[in-house]
Amino acid sequence: MQITHVPYRNISQYTPDFLAGAVPLGFQLLPNVLGLIKSGDARPLAVTSDKRMTALPDVPTAAEAGLKDYNSYAWLALLAPIIDKLYAALAEALKDPTVRSRFTEQGAEPVSLGPAKTQKFIISETKKWRQIIEQTGIPPM
Repeated sequence: MQITHVPYRNISQYTPDFLAGAVPLGFQLLPNVLGLIKSGDARPLAVTSDKRMTALPDVPTAAEAGLKDYNSYAWLALLAPIIDKLYAALAEALKDPTVRSRFTEQGAEPVSLGPAKTQKFIISETKKWRQIIEQTGIPPM
């Protein structure tokens, strides 16, 4: 399939074009399009993570939809010089069902990797995306 990348500065510029049909599809974070999905104005085709989202259990992964090895997701890491104290607080917070449900409602799957695994993850993500950016010739912003 051939698609053309149409860069938007923010979701508020993308949404009207999507609703008008000027942009037939998009890759978005769930909070940006959850209202459109609930209203029926948008239909999720797949999620780009390696497992289905808790918030969208009936939506297949990209692999299940036929896009083998397509895996991409947004992530957030807490980084600070007081990492052990921060990690302990995060691990404790994620035990709270209310905290977990707030994350999953927004399409996030909360995990706490710990400092060492988080460092390895960030290094691997940097290598992966650097290679993709260099291979495709995406210029710096």
